[in-house]
Amino acid sequence: MQSVLHSVVGPKKEIHDLNGRVAIVTGGALGIGFEISRAFVLNGARVLMTNRKKEQGDEAIKKIKDEAGQDAKIEWFPCDMGNLKEVKEVFGGIAEREDRLDLLILSAGINTNQYGEDSDGIDRHFGVNWLGQFYTTNLLYPLLRKTSKMPDTPAPRIVWESSEMHRTAPSGIHFGSLDEINNPDIGPTELYGRTKLAIILGVKYGLVERVIKPNGDNIYALSVHPGAVNTDMQTQWKDAYPGLLGKLLTVAMLSIGRDPEQGSFSALYAATSPEIEEKGYNGYYFSDPGQPGKESKQASDPALGAALWDLSARLIKEKVGDDALASWSG
Repeated sequence: MQSVLHSVVGPKKEIHDLNGRVAIVTGGALGIGFEISRAFVLNGARVLMTNRKKEQGDEAIKKIKDEAGQDAKIEWFPCDMGNLKEVKEVFGGIAEREDRLDLLILSAGINTNQYGEDSDGIDRHFGVNWLGQFYTTNLLYPLLRKTSKMPDTPAPRIVWESSEMHRTAPSGIHFGSLDEINNPDIGPTELYGRTKLAIILGVKYGLVERVIKPNGDNIYALSVHPGAVNTDMQTQWKDAYPGLLGKLLTVAMLSIGRDPEQGSFSALYAATSPEIEEKGYNGYYFSDPGQPGKESKQASDPALGAALWDLSARLIKEKVGDDALASWSG
């Protein structure tokens, strides 16, 4: 089925020469993240992947080196995005020891699933899909800015995996407090949708409006919808909705989904296409390669974006310390 789908369905792949460039891909050893890592390596980049489990990283590196050659520039390191202190240790260390960072792809995530809390006592969907990767971006931003000032260097790009599921976020969301986030009465689909809404808001009204524009940074931040993709994450529907409904949803999603390589195309476009700079697409959400999406009303609310940004900073300071955040300023 996958080979048939790949030949007749889905967007066109677009990726450009990446020799000399360095990329970090969260969730980079599995599913869409793996395909992004693979494509980057095959096009000349040095890639650092992160996941929670070593066996995932080992297997991903083996597959990529078997295809690209044993001298392929691919590395893996562990990090739990639901543990903010671990995020600080891992990515703060990378920011100190690396000389450059051209591409930051934020692809780690939890699919639609039951409510639960991460190691910081935060809704695990919000913690992994948004907050941990927001903090990752903050810690790495000085390195991205440094890279942007290097001569003959394309503008660095930050690409988040969002989703059309952002439309399923709860209608009464305010991003006002942790108590609001940690609400076990919110259903699995709404929990997931809230995080994908956060990504679009955070890119457009946070990174672009609060950081990139005020500082005059030559950095692009974008969010993308990969499409419904047949990865292991689709099996989480069974956990989200136990019983017959979960089984039916899993079968339905797997029957219509793109394969993981196709699912990577939107992010590859956002990360490498010259059109991004040529057309000034900073802060955009793409529903397919080259196709700007039409965000929901919530995703177009600057006040909601500001509340999300402020809440995210407060939570990180509460969990990690007052000096946890790197400066966003130049």
